Amino acid sequence: MSNTLRITEQFKFFVRQAQETLEQMEASAIIMLYDGQADWARVRKLVGDSVSFIVAVDTEEQAEGAQEAGLKTIVLEMTGNPVYDRLMQALLVAITEDHIRPGSQIVAMYGGFESDTIDTISLISLKEHLNRLTRTDLRQLNTTVPLETLNTIVNLAVEIGLSGREGKPVGTLFVVGDKQRVLAESHPGGFDPVRGYSRSERNIMDARVREGIKEIAQLDGAIIISADGVVEASCRILDATADNITLSKGLGSRHWAAAGITRCTKAVAIVVSESNGTVRIFQNGEVMLRIEPTHRRPFIWKKYEYEPPEN
Repeated sequence: MSNTLRITEQFKFFVRQAQETLEQMEASAIIMLYDGQADWARVRKLVGDSVSFIVAVDTEEQAEGAQEAGLKTIVLEMTGNPVYDRLMQALLVAITEDHIRPGSQIVAMYGGFESDTIDTISLISLKEHLNRLTRTDLRQLNTTVPLETLNTIVNLAVEIGLSGREGKPVGTLFVVGDKQRVLAESHPGGFDPVRGYSRSERNIMDARVREGIKEIAQLDGAIIISADGVVEASCRILDATADNITLSKGLGSRHWAAAGITRCTKAVAIVVSESNGTVRIFQNGEVMLRIEPTHRRPFIWKKYEYEPPEN
């Protein structure tokens, strides 16, 4: 059973402190991370209309009440993941959905010690922790791949670049769109883990599929995804030549393969660098957009002594 947020005097205190921190530090929004249900109408009344307040929850069911109460809501689908990873994903989605601006400061409220309460406030500078694309950036790409598909895969790539798998860095290559030509310009590199599954079981929009892709990303070869978000094949070796293509020094074989396949097809390629987690988006043989990784620096924690209000 999911947690239920208690609207206690302590919670009200943390809301006030978050609002004061936002004003004093000229932050742009407050984001509250909570895995559970709440009386969101009371929360909405408590935070008022003077600040941008975003609620990040883990399921669609949890989000319904918050949306009905008029709160900006993000669904993470990351139940059981560490607080840090859930918070980073919430920031990624908030920027992608244009709720907050890249480079701004954000006040975060979450349960750092107890899952059923809010006990921690952090001031997060996105300039230090995150350099992220917005939907506007993605619209610069001249592609027939739907924005929602592209956005989902880019978010997945950023997650892989951020946390790798089981603490180890992972590099991978996604090729999206123009699937027939991409498949014709590639060949199997061995056992394909996605072969034999139905289309619904290979849809990247499903959180379970994305988790599976994180495992497959550790294997050699490209992951081929159709424009409608279905994983068509994995562990593919790209045959397209990179002759007469110029890339920055230091980029590895995945980047050259991405440049080659996007020059001879209408696909978009998304590469996660194993060395530093940087995500690069290729089109027409060139790097069109780049996302720098989040640096795992410690948050700035500010401790508050809670004093109950006088009667």
